[in-house]
Amino acid sequence: MGKPSGFLDYKRKTPTHLKVPERIKNFKEFSQLQPLNEMIRQGARCMDCGVPYCHAVGCPIVNLIPEWNDYVYHNNWYGAYKRLEKTNNFPEITGRVCPAPCETACTLSINNSPVSIKQIELSIIENAYAEGWVQPKPPLQETGKRIAIIGSGPAGLAAAQQLRRAGHTVTVYEKASKIGGILRYGIPNYKLDKRIIDRRLLQMVEEGVKFESNVDIGKDLSSRYLKRTHDVILLAVGAREPRDLPVTGRDLKGIHFALEYLTKATKCVCGELTEKGIISAKGKNVLVIGGGDTGSDCIGTARRQGAKNIYQFEILPKPNEWTKDWNPDWPYWPNILRTSSAHEEGCERDWSILTKKFEGHKGTLRTGEFSRIEWSKDPDTGKFSFEEIPGSNFSLDIDLVFLAMGFVHPRHNQLLDDLQVELNERGNIKVDENYATSSKQVFSAGDAHSGASLVVRAINHGRKAAACINEYLQKKN
Repeated sequence: MGKPSGFLDYKRKTPTHLKVPERIKNFKEFSQLQPLNEMIRQGARCMDCGVPYCHAVGCPIVNLIPEWNDYVYHNNWYGAYKRLEKTNNFPEITGRVCPAPCETACTLSINNSPVSIKQIELSIIENAYAEGWVQPKPPLQETGKRIAIIGSGPAGLAAAQQLRRAGHTVTVYEKASKIGGILRYGIPNYKLDKRIIDRRLLQMVEEGVKFESNVDIGKDLSSRYLKRTHDVILLAVGAREPRDLPVTGRDLKGIHFALEYLTKATKCVCGELTEKGIISAKGKNVLVIGGGDTGSDCIGTARRQGAKNIYQFEILPKPNEWTKDWNPDWPYWPNILRTSSAHEEGCERDWSILTKKFEGHKGTLRTGEFSRIEWSKDPDTGKFSFEEIPGSNFSLDIDLVFLAMGFVHPRHNQLLDDLQVELNERGNIKVDENYATSSKQVFSAGDAHSGASLVVRAINHGRKAAACINEYLQKKN
């Protein structure tokens, strides 16, 4: 694949970003792709490595990465697009927000900088849109089967498109005001402009997918009605129950879950809310608790809102710093310190910090009390535990706290009760190898059954669930 000596001839190139002072003025996307002729050179870096670890180990959706890299190298962008769309319904989204485990698994990552796979993927699909190649694919014939999909995140949308193209009547129900789920409201516009979602939704509408927003199944519409009027129900509700922080002062005004903050901020940017309806960080001391992508999104959002100071605390120890281009744990995802674009925009980060309590005045947050901890591993069980370091207590003046400590499972609500689906030991929806739940004609896909994970994994689950549902319906005939 590619040019035999390409990885020797060309250096890795990544997208350019607007400088920090410019990009924090607004919520517009600031990552700028390299020109297509540069992408041809980047495609040339892909090796004929025999076993494509990027495809087999790194990519949750099993993209045909070496194949479309080769097409790009030979300047065959249409061929590259046709290979890309075989495995991924939304490469314009994964090309923006996926952390690219494919690149850490790239064979070049053994001792070199990997192929710029994520950037090539995004270049392929954006060029395809520019050339008019991304067209609706309505089914050739109708099956007469009706499917209700609850949840319009990446798993639900991927399943909807696959099932509609198979000829089924598909309706996607979303309780929010607009379609997109976590993609719409959980990811800031500077990472994923919502016109990107709307562009793809237009294709799906033209293919015949029906969307119903502002519908809370179990309240506005009963699950019994859905079962009676549909052949299959697919639960793609995500893992939206956030991990809480049960400490003294948790109920003070100024402490919020991250997704509440991000949702309102995005709605304001998109004109669905006024500034009076958001949680504003302007002029405030902000603390983000949690070190993942959601925490970074809170940092970037607070910076654009004009926060005075931003801190990020993580209870886990600081990962190893790594400045080399290659992967120390190849082909697996390495546990190393990562600096996001939001971190570059300014915040103070600290690790091994235990939050002990919050204090306020007249019900409003004013300070937080913390201590430093030391982690250790039990030699017999392998379990990790921590102890507070004596005399390490400290306080911090803060006005806002955003809890970004991950999500534990889907919300256990009336919908799941009515459908009588069984849950596993972690509180997720239990499914078999065919994505079927314990309830007849009810399936589940994405974070709702797997636990919170990557967008690309949710897409993969949605596609696989769609294939299983299609087979199930064929057997019913």
